[in-house]
Amino acid sequence: MSSALITGFPGFLAKNIIKELRKQDAYSKIYVLVLPSQTGLAEKMIAEIYQDQHHSQTIEIIEGDITLPDAGIIKNTLEKLRDEVEYIWHLAAIYDLAVPKEIAWKVNVHGTEMFNRVVPQFSKLKRYTYFSTAYVAGLREGKLLETELIRPAGFKNHYEETKYEAELLVEKLKETIPVTIIRPGIVRGHSQTGETIKFDGPYFFVNMISNLRKLPFLPYLGKSTACINVVPSDYITKAAIYCSHSEEAIGKTLHLTDPNPYPVEEVYRAFVKELTGKYPKGRLPLPIAKTAVALSPVRKFLQVEKETLDYLTWNATFDTTNAESILTKGDITCPDFIQTVPTMIAFYNKHKNDTSFHIPIK
Repeated sequence: MSSALITGFPGFLAKNIIKELRKQDAYSKIYVLVLPSQTGLAEKMIAEIYQDQHHSQTIEIIEGDITLPDAGIIKNTLEKLRDEVEYIWHLAAIYDLAVPKEIAWKVNVHGTEMFNRVVPQFSKLKRYTYFSTAYVAGLREGKLLETELIRPAGFKNHYEETKYEAELLVEKLKETIPVTIIRPGIVRGHSQTGETIKFDGPYFFVNMISNLRKLPFLPYLGKSTACINVVPSDYITKAAIYCSHSEEAIGKTLHLTDPNPYPVEEVYRAFVKELTGKYPKGRLPLPIAKTAVALSPVRKFLQVEKETLDYLTWNATFDTTNAESILTKGDITCPDFIQTVPTMIAFYNKHKNDTSFHIPIK
């Protein structure tokens, strides 16, 4: 059986992908590239993963850093990996919408550039799966195609901008090695259990509603006809694994987004009802909401990053033709968002007072 090298561990997505890979008995061995400072946490997470009883596949920590030459891997270890590993998954990135530009560029762009120099050296490489984001589209609106990588007029934040620049670098490798680029939508917890390890993305709205739930009523934020594309982690996990082993996905860029996204206002209404037992009433003009969360004490109280509000009125939909064509063969479909809101909120309510789940708001 083959082996794989995965970056981005001990992150949430990498953890879930490894758990599913073990369940599917996909590889005989999984190497995880881990920053030396994260080794302790990685060991703890591996011990947790091993409780699944799929002991035929071992997980081995390789210390390194994607921003360094040879990904910071010691020479002898790298030589061994080059001759053995057939599948490489690159998930390491800074995913925070509020990330400062310098940090985002160092990890997302420079880190990918450095790691891309290592990947072609693997003599038995069958697939390089790179995790981008559907939001490389920046400020572009309308129907966004999987086959496009067009520089937009601007970006909503440094996360989007640096992921766009990084995807450009991986796109060039399609000419010489077997690459699959995955563009997920906004990732949330597991559709059936609600499990996640951090409350970011759509959870910022959940934080805000939860922290204001004692008000007599909660208004809608502005007026929007935009849809929001949120996908559960289990869909991303299964879909990405299926695509990374599908011959049809070689050289393709795939939107792992919800083909049937809900309007922002419907999602907001479902959150408010689930958290407060009441529906929203009235409207707060969006400029007022943005002015409020621009103030540090307000956004800290609400536990929301100000960049989150930029997605409320962003009118774009993601074409999923290529992804669906491949995933249909594996009988993999995206669960309905609104139907799974109750499990999402139940998990949130259980862990909302645990600070380790929350992103520090500046």
